[in-house]
Amino acid sequence: MSWNGKRALVTGASGALGQAIARRLAAGGATVLLHANSRPESVQALADDIAKAGGRAECHAFDLRSDQACAQACQKILEGGPVQILVNNAGVHDDAVLPGMRAEQWHKVIDVSLNGFFRVTQPLLLPMLRTRWGRIINVSSVASLTGNRGQVNYSAAKGAINSATKSLSLEVAARGVTVNAIAPGIIASPMADAVFDKSLIDQMVPSKRAGTPEEVAALAAFLASDEAGYITGQVISVNGGMI
Repeated sequence: MSWNGKRALVTGASGALGQAIARRLAAGGATVLLHANSRPESVQALADDIAKAGGRAECHAFDLRSDQACAQACQKILEGGPVQILVNNAGVHDDAVLPGMRAEQWHKVIDVSLNGFFRVTQPLLLPMLRTRWGRIINVSSVASLTGNRGQVNYSAAKGAINSATKSLSLEVAARGVTVNAIAPGIIASPMADAVFDKSLIDQMVPSKRAGTPEEVAALAAFLASDEAGYITGQVISVNGGMI
């Protein structure tokens, strides 16, 4: 897979999934634009690694909860040319059962995962459409398909992302732009490792293991390729058989 000459923005590139996706796209020749907010040092280290491997990367730190910050960041990004691959990967957890959930917990999760999708995708869309080639990949969650106790806010945000994926795909398909969502299950990462021990994974996952970030990145890379040009409006789960 080759993306020479194409620019790819990966939001939430400081996390395990975002890093794996960014590395995969950079290895294929894309200039990768790495977004972070609270951990800009992580994406700078990732950019350095990509450069050492012969790739091209830029760092962009901004808050997805701010209309103004996102507008300014997207304007700056577009100064370098259109973004043709957009991976909306950023998201946060703030879990609690709904009777005990604070309004702040609800709004924060919705604001980053759902409103952040709008704040980045909307300003980048017209320049992408003008190139008549684009790939938008939204990282959802298996929780959006099955639900999960203590994650009504997270499931709601990711379920809305699934629906937005389907609607947006209809709007842009005629311009050579595809829009798909990936719904990962339990993926090995520091956050998942703290919640899911081996016995729980064996109970929940028919494959008896957590997935790897690289397995999710492989699907993202395929969806971002020319070969996937006839796949759009889909929500594809990577979950080891959980559903």
